[in-house]
Amino acid sequence: QQEKEDLQEKLKLREHLSQTASKSEATSALSKNMDLEMKQLQCKLKNSNNEITKQSATIKSLKNEVQEKEEQIQELQVKISRMERDLNMKRHLIEDLRSRLKANQENEKTYNETLQSLERKVVKAITEDCSKKKTSIDSLKQRLNVANKEKSQYEQLYHKAKNELEKKHLKLTNLESKMIETECAMSALETTASQQLHGLAKQSGQALETVQKRLLLASDKVEEFTVFVKALTRELQHSVQDLRTKIKQAKKKGEVQNCKKSLSQECVQRAQSLAASILNVSKSDLEEILEVEDDEETAKTKMESEKDKEWLHYIQKLLEAQ
Repeated sequence: QQEKEDLQEKLKLREHLSQTASKSEATSALSKNMDLEMKQLQCKLKNSNNEITKQSATIKSLKNEVQEKEEQIQELQVKISRMERDLNMKRHLIEDLRSRLKANQENEKTYNETLQSLERKVVKAITEDCSKKKTSIDSLKQRLNVANKEKSQYEQLYHKAKNELEKKHLKLTNLESKMIETECAMSALETTASQQLHGLAKQSGQALETVQKRLLLASDKVEEFTVFVKALTRELQHSVQDLRTKIKQAKKKGEVQNCKKSLSQECVQRAQSLAASILNVSKSDLEEILEVEDDEETAKTKMESEKDKEWLHYIQKLLEAQ
């Protein structure tokens, strides 16, 4: 644009000069030169206009490219913001993964330590098992040697037993021949024995009938004896109890007579009256109280009666038994 303005100014100057040249004929030679320069300048103008149009087109294209690039820059900025977010997220993830890695490494250390301890224990257990198995193998080898020795001994015994068996087989054949002879003799003896047994059976049947009759009589006598024994034991118990009561009564009478002999009747009456007045009881009640037995005597009588009952049960069990 600046070159265009310069050329326009030069054209104006030359037009002014051409006007002045027409006035002066002296400058006719110069006007020809000026025309030539004018033509050259017009050509340059055309060229400069063409260049200007080209440059304006290039400017438009550059503007379009700049807009496209700005749009691309905006898109890239959006992408960069997204990428930054992703980067932040990834950084957080990386930090979490690093913390997990540290925890896992610590866990791996503990696991490795436990594994090493377990491996040591397993190795110790395996070595102990191997030593035990070695000892057991040695003992089994010893047993095998003993078993082989016993096997050889048993084989010798087997050969001896085989020889003895052959000898006994010969004896058996001799004995079988003898057995056949004895069976023939036994058959003859059986026929004679059967005839004798028939006669004995008849005699034994008659003897059994007589024995059964005697058994029936004996059972009747046994029943009578048991009834007799039961009645006798009951009567014995009753008689023993009567005797005990009579002995007690006699003892009481003897004590009363002794008391009456030692004390006078007046003293007894006075004592009875005093006891009745103290107890607020009549004389008849007081006599009944005095007649009551001692606790020791009642206990003794109970014990004796229980013993008598036990004796009765014992005799009944003996009679019921066979």
